Amino acid sequence: MTDGTAEANGITARYTETETERVLAFESGGATAAIAQNREGYAMLKVRPTVESDELERYYGFDMALDHAAELLGMSPNDLPVPDPAADMGM
Repeated sequence: MTDGTAEANGITARYTETETERVLAFESGGATAAIAQNREGYAMLKVRPTVESDELERYYGFDMALDHAAELLGMSPNDLPVPDPAADMGM
């Protein structure tokens, strides 16, 4: 299992891989957001309010998924830290 953590601007980002998904979860002051992609890394990205929640929207591009995640956190997408193993998410 590959994982990674990054922190910046009061935001913690955790990247994990499950049996079926790659997941990038963000937390800041109790607010959460998650971006998930299939384990193979070729499907659209799913944005969720939490890791376990149903998806809110799907995106092809990582930048658009980060935008939506930042909106859920009430932050700027430029403020979101991305752990190295998650840098290649998206199509």
